Amino acid sequence: MTVHTLNELLLVCSLVLLVAVAAVRISSRSGLPSLLIYLGIGIAIGQDGIGHVVFDNAELTQVIGYAALVVILAEGGLGTKWKQVKPALPAAVMLSLVGVAISVSVTAAGAHYLVGLDWRQALLIGAVVSSTDAAAVFSVLRKVPLPSRITGVLEAESGFNDAPVVILVVAFASVGPADEWYVLVGKIALELAIGVAIGLSVGFLGAYTLRHVALPASGLYPIAVMAIAVAAYAAGALAHGSGFLAVYLASMVLGNAKLPHWPATRGFADGLGWIAQIGMFVLLGLLVTPHELAKDFWPAVIIGLVLTMVARPLEVFVSLLPFRLPWQEQALMSWAGLRGAVPIILATIPMVTGIEGSERVFNIVFVLVVVYTLVQGPTLPWLARKLNLRDTDEAAADLGIESAPLEKLRGHLLSFAIPAASRMHGVEVSELRLPPGASVTLVVRDAKSFVPLPSTVLRRGDELLVVATDPVRDAAEARLRAVARGGKLAGWLGTGSKGS
Repeated sequence: MTVHTLNELLLVCSLVLLVAVAAVRISSRSGLPSLLIYLGIGIAIGQDGIGHVVFDNAELTQVIGYAALVVILAEGGLGTKWKQVKPALPAAVMLSLVGVAISVSVTAAGAHYLVGLDWRQALLIGAVVSSTDAAAVFSVLRKVPLPSRITGVLEAESGFNDAPVVILVVAFASVGPADEWYVLVGKIALELAIGVAIGLSVGFLGAYTLRHVALPASGLYPIAVMAIAVAAYAAGALAHGSGFLAVYLASMVLGNAKLPHWPATRGFADGLGWIAQIGMFVLLGLLVTPHELAKDFWPAVIIGLVLTMVARPLEVFVSLLPFRLPWQEQALMSWAGLRGAVPIILATIPMVTGIEGSERVFNIVFVLVVVYTLVQGPTLPWLARKLNLRDTDEAAADLGIESAPLEKLRGHLLSFAIPAASRMHGVEVSELRLPPGASVTLVVRDAKSFVPLPSTVLRRGDELLVVATDPVRDAAEARLRAVARGGKLAGWLGTGSKGS
């Protein structure tokens, strides 16, 4: 299929998006990670599928994949609770550094000696698949009621380990001999330090600004938050640091800063995260050539067994040895090292640089991710139950209590400031005579807020919050406008309704 016009392109994109959104419901009911369904959509419309869309631009896929990963990391950071992650940081850092080194070494050795790949290809595969995927971890673990310590370690690990893995993949995929191991260690340490410094700085500066500078419209706050997160990635990358770590840390700072209009911001980021995941996975499905995967199926299964049954448990055991975690928690963390789109995106790096055998590396990684995500994702809740690691607050979580927008409660929050020339100046709260179902709940005066009494006298410059139920919202707003124009006698002087 060839798309000729903008209208046709928009039609194709909208249909794919609608199908992908419907697939979210299917994945939530089946327990399958949604990435498998999105990859399937991409394959279905690709050159071997019903759509026959030919797409082989690995460089464009890499660029779009990086952009999508920035959005996914930002959304994940915004939803990460600092109280949950703080005690897990040392363990996550160990898994992201020592654990990655162990995983790369063991997996590469298995790929070389068991499958027969040369050392460059083996090291590339070992590095690529050593990164746990943020999108997979965030989407699967938040549906599984695990203890906060385990969830905190796994989420922080998925946000941190992209940085060292990207450095290793770029080094192994470069033309010519790779750097010495101590040079790579130094680069990783430097890039991580730069990423941490920039991420925290941008996050705290952005949070301070958003709390002290009032934007003209509430809809600008979600855009500003995402812009700050993306700026953290750009600043980190331009400073030759880890942009991925910078965006995750900046987003985590913003997510714990109690910013204005936070429910709207969280919903906006969540929607962008879904779009990024859908677009990234569908594009990766388009890039793969299914008929070429059969010959690399068993090599991928063998390397995946080494990674899942040997490398991951070994890296968890060694990295977490100083923390003396129970064996049940270590076993679950070993099985929960989920892979997703990140390894597939990283597998495009050697394709872009033109490394010999890079297409086979990509195919092996693609098959490995699909097969073992299909196995690990749905079985994770079962393993948590068998290991008796279900969260003790599971019943409370199932209740579905959330911070809901007022429209879900059939109510409205009206806010306004009394202008200097308004006749509302000098009017008592009781003299507003708001209709039943509406009430002044808060007054902000001289940067101090208080709950008003019926006898409280309003002044110029006061900011008022009025809560009104849905049936009386229009009447309450009309009454306030009438008092602003006619004062306490509004209704009798022809400036509005008398109210009640």
